[in-house]
Amino acid sequence: MTATAPSVAPSDEPAAHPARPSHLRRLVPVGLAVAAGLLLYASFPPRELPWLAPLSFGLFGAAVHGRRLRAGFGLGLVLGLAYLVPLLSWTGVDVGPLPWLALAVAEALVLSLAGLGIAYVSRLPLWPLWAAGVWIADEALRARFPFGGFPWGKVAFGQPSGVFLPLASLGGTPLLGFAVVLCGFGLAALALRGLGLYRAGARGARLLRDGTVGAAAVLTAAPLIAGAATSPFVSNAAQDGTARVALIQGNVPRMGLDFNAQRRAVLDYHVRETMKLATRIDAGEVKRPDLVLWPENSSDIDPYVNQDAYDEISRAARAVRAPISVGAVVTAKDGSARNRLILWDPEKGPGAVYDKRHLQPFGEYMPYRSFFRIFSKDVDRAGEFVPGKKAVAFDMAGTKIGNVTCYEAAFDDVVRDQVREGAQILSVPSNNATFDRSQMTYQQLAMDRVRAVEHGRAVMVPVTSGISAVIRPDGSVAQHTGMFEAATLVADVPKRTARTLATRLGAGPEALLVAVGLGGLAWAVVRARTGRRSDA
Repeated sequence: MTATAPSVAPSDEPAAHPARPSHLRRLVPVGLAVAAGLLLYASFPPRELPWLAPLSFGLFGAAVHGRRLRAGFGLGLVLGLAYLVPLLSWTGVDVGPLPWLALAVAEALVLSLAGLGIAYVSRLPLWPLWAAGVWIADEALRARFPFGGFPWGKVAFGQPSGVFLPLASLGGTPLLGFAVVLCGFGLAALALRGLGLYRAGARGARLLRDGTVGAAAVLTAAPLIAGAATSPFVSNAAQDGTARVALIQGNVPRMGLDFNAQRRAVLDYHVRETMKLATRIDAGEVKRPDLVLWPENSSDIDPYVNQDAYDEISRAARAVRAPISVGAVVTAKDGSARNRLILWDPEKGPGAVYDKRHLQPFGEYMPYRSFFRIFSKDVDRAGEFVPGKKAVAFDMAGTKIGNVTCYEAAFDDVVRDQVREGAQILSVPSNNATFDRSQMTYQQLAMDRVRAVEHGRAVMVPVTSGISAVIRPDGSVAQHTGMFEAATLVADVPKRTARTLATRLGAGPEALLVAVGLGGLAWAVVRARTGRRSDA
């Protein structure tokens, strides 16, 4: 007798298949990346919500953890767009959406490389550490490439207050940003591990013994503890007396790229505001300042070749009987255009100068002008300035003032060089009339506040149209003006000479943190190759 297999009645039930994620489930990481980008944007001024940044990286870490490289790249791009499109909206105020969106997309593409790298190291032990290093490596790349870099939007610049800020005095903006990102990824690791323990049920107690929860908790808490522990060492105390500083905000005839079409009016406004200060001094209403700071572009008439501009500035300096730092557009001896700060003595006239070293591409100069003209004729509105070559600290009535002109405040090395040059006080003269009432002014002011803590220096911010400010060495704002108003600030400012650890170490902390990220990537490569060989 031949055995036959039992017949199986057909079933209406579909054949079993491995579970597949639904379309909705596939969108969860994308939704997390969008939320992360928007939260990171919301952490920046004019809102002062620095605690949102770690939450942002917590969401992004959860979204990208364990993903393939392609998914990490895509999620990084989504984060970058959600973050940078609104953050950089001010770049399109007067030139329209095309340059703004092109810049945001280009920067987001660089951020997508961070997403790829974070996904790659996310399977390593202590992955938040390596992932935070990858993020800082990506920021280092953005600060240098292309066209000299565009560091705007570094995580550190969204931390002008809060528990992490004191870390800037130890390792500058790289360490400050690293601490924020590490805390956020630590939160992600805790959340993911907690979810895993929940799913494990009774086995969860055994899984706790592997130490990953404790490690994630340490990585989350360590930046917070370090920031709190460093806080007592951030000081506003004067180390070499004080200087009475006057900041002049003369205002402009109109906002936008053509604000300086009435160039004489801009100069006249700043002379007029300085003369008002002189009148108040003579009336005994205000004590005479030791020095006066005018903004960038406060004289777009070259005072070296225009006698009327020379005479007006000299009149203002003699009236207040104090040296003035004047922002001017000049033609150098070699015929090149320079964005220059001039130390103007009330008796001797113009003396020492500082030429802006890090120029703004597509604004103060136009890279590949003929190529970009294909897309927009607005490229011809960009200048043809030539950068300066060295740091210069002005000796203004015995006080060393380190000059950092506007856009330069975003670059670590430019600010650090001025402190190393002997600056006791930093000055960031700026012209933001181009950007109307946008968020640009508030974002730049936040940078200046971070720089104050990073180098332990008071930072003066004289601006053409607002917001001018006096920033203490601890990053707090002592005085400020409103937007698009003529105003003068006078303050007794501490002169400081000690160098913070961040100033002394220079680019060392950044190099170390970049090495952490690259080391994580190298380890991931080795593990992947070892795994393939063992499977063979």
